[in-house]
Amino acid sequence: MDLPNAIALTGGIATGKSSVCSLLSLYGFKIIDADKIAHAKLDESLPQIAERFGEQFVIGGRVDRKKLGGVIFSDEEARQDLEKLLHPMIREEIVAQSEVCEAKKIPYILDIPLFFEKGNYLIEEVAVVYCTPEQQIERLLQREGYTIEEAQSRIGAQLPIETKREKATFVIDNSADLKHLQRETERFLAYIKGRYPHLTI
Repeated sequence: MDLPNAIALTGGIATGKSSVCSLLSLYGFKIIDADKIAHAKLDESLPQIAERFGEQFVIGGRVDRKKLGGVIFSDEEARQDLEKLLHPMIREEIVAQSEVCEAKKIPYILDIPLFFEKGNYLIEEVAVVYCTPEQQIERLLQREGYTIEEAQSRIGAQLPIETKREKATFVIDNSADLKHLQRETERFLAYIKGRYPHLTI
C-alpha cells in the first residue's frame, strides 16, 4: 500500500525505537505503533493461540508473550503459523489508522520493526534507529533478563541492523546516552521539516 505521508521508523530489537517514538510524540507526531497493534491482536486471538500452541500460553485472559516468544523464536514453523494468524489483522488496523492520517495530508510515524523484512508498505522515507549488535544483546540481557542464546535468537530473526542502516534514508544513532539520542531526534526533526516546509511543530 502506498502511504505518501508516512515516515517509517524501524530498526532492530532493543535499538531504541520506543524511546525515539516517545520523544517524537512530545512534538505532536501521530505514532502508529505496529507492536502495540500486534499485542492487542494477539490478546484478541486467545482461542486460536490456545488451540495452536497450548493452554499454558494463555494466562489470566492474556497471552504470555514472553513464554510464547520462547517457542516462536526457536521454531520456524511455529513462527510462520503465528504470522499467518496475526499479520492480516495487524495490516488491516495499520491501514485503517494510516487512512485517517493520510486524509490530513501531514506526516506521521509508522513504527514497524519488520518494515524491511515484510515489505508490505510503500513508504519513501525510512528512518532506522541504530545501535551496535553488541549493544542490542547487552540491552536485551539487562531489560528482559534473556540468556545470550535467547537474545541472539531474537536478533537473528530480523534483518541485520547494519543492513537496515544501509537501506535507510535517515539514521538515528542510539549508541550513546539519552542526551545524544535527544540530539539525534532533533536532527531527525530538522530533516522532516526540510521535507515538509509547511509543517508546524
